[in-house]
Amino acid sequence: MEKLDREFKEAYERASNTTLRFPPDLMLQFYAYYKHATEEDTTHMHIQSTGGTELVSAFKMNSLFQIRNIPREEAKQKYIDLVNKHIPK
Repeated sequence: MEKLDREFKEAYERASNTTLRFPPDLMLQFYAYYKHATEEDTTHMHIQSTGGTELVSAFKMNSLFQIRNIPREEAKQKYIDLVNKHIPK
């Protein structure tokens, strides 16, 4: 596994296991970089229409839209940087 992939996996594990709480805008950054780094096509997102989830889905879609033109490797690095900045080892 190359270095970036190893660091990305470690960052994901740290983020997944943290008990820290973050503001919604930061959570959307984590979400967008992770999704963009791990999925081939983030331009198609299902919008649910029950229980007020449309607003959450719209925010998620907007966060993905904002980073749609960066390469997957850059999204991985940005995710790693966010984790390193906000979640202590």
